[in-house]
Amino acid sequence: MAGFRALAREVRNPGNTIALRRTSLRKCLERFAPYGHRATWHHLCARAGLAPDDRAPDPVRLIRALEELEEAREVWLAYEVEFAGRRRREKHDGIRQPSALDDWHRNTWGGCDIVPCASPDLQPHARLADVLRRVIDAMESAPGDCCPVCAQERIEWRTGLERHPWEGPVCTDCGIVVPVAVLTPAALAAARRYAFAPRYADAVA
Repeated sequence: MAGFRALAREVRNPGNTIALRRTSLRKCLERFAPYGHRATWHHLCARAGLAPDDRAPDPVRLIRALEELEEAREVWLAYEVEFAGRRRREKHDGIRQPSALDDWHRNTWGGCDIVPCASPDLQPHARLADVLRRVIDAMESAPGDCCPVCAQERIEWRTGLERHPWEGPVCTDCGIVVPVAVLTPAALAAARRYAFAPRYADAVA
């Protein structure tokens, strides 16, 4: 099975048909898809000016999408190296208790669903690399009251999500499932109130 770099070379290879180059980019998402496969694909297409269902896209725009994905992957690989080094130091110092950061990293192993989106149709507008940096910074900082990606406080607790986590706080502005560890207890309580308020208001009316 080809790895990410080999597939990226196939995307760049002008000797390949454009259909094969597009397929190779889609296969790259099987190796690295921060928002989940469909949401990451829709994000890359929107940013690069591609139609998601176009079977013969502009090669220049296809490369533009690949470059954004590669940039984000470099950010993630650098973080994983740093994370592994930190865990070695902690184990050397006798710190064995997993932290919230460890739990998050375990669930994002392999680079897929790092920042899952509740819907493939709504993702952050920023570059993937910038989003990853913001979430990593938030995971390594004290909890806050807003979305670590777009800084909005309109967060709603949702159940029945399509992938892990199966429920959690979702930013209604940029669409990410916000890691619970980056939010304060007050923000999580507000997210639950926000989720139930519309239904309660309908029932009362």
